[in-house]
Amino acid sequence: MEMFPVFFKLVGRPCLVVGAGTIAAPKIVSLLRAGAAVKVVAPKARPEVEMQARTGELVWHAREFVDTDLDGMFLVIAATDLQRVNHQVAEFARVRNVLCNSVDDPPDCDFFYPSVVRRGDLQIAISTAGKSPALAQRLREEIDALLPEDTGAWLDQLGITRLRLLAAFPSSEERKHALHLLARRDSCDPTMCPVQQTLDRLLEHKDEDAGQ
Repeated sequence: MEMFPVFFKLVGRPCLVVGAGTIAAPKIVSLLRAGAAVKVVAPKARPEVEMQARTGELVWHAREFVDTDLDGMFLVIAATDLQRVNHQVAEFARVRNVLCNSVDDPPDCDFFYPSVVRRGDLQIAISTAGKSPALAQRLREEIDALLPEDTGAWLDQLGITRLRLLAAFPSSEERKHALHLLARRDSCDPTMCPVQQTLDRLLEHKDEDAGQ
């Protein structure tokens, strides 16, 4: 069955991680990076997870998982080193309609962690629906090698220019064409963009006309 690709806004959303060891630690980091309200349940935790709990970045319950831990959760990640525990978490999550990722167990997953290439706000996610994480990682490395390191900074400037263009000019084929030109790195690099220069000139004339 085809997967539905989506990026969730997790800021402030309650997310549960069952497990706090080597498998769970990177999952916890990714949730915190997305601004989720993270609860961790595990009898023991890696030192960095303990530190995150002490600094208030997350809430850690140092005990075994119980089904009520899922109450009010948006999603759960079952990331212990015991498959039976992960499966149990997935079954309870399914009853409660809580999205679940059971690490390294595709049948118990409602969603998968993709391999991600990041450049600032640009994210390129690669998923094989759990069939070959190694292939997803290899593709990530190849795409990562192709993208300039300053792509994120360029995207920030692109976003600013796009908003100026949308605010200054009504919808038209010319505006649509300009927006597509903006998205071409070969014609609009961060330091010398013809569309940016044209926009500056047009806005300058527009201001002059408004002042008359």
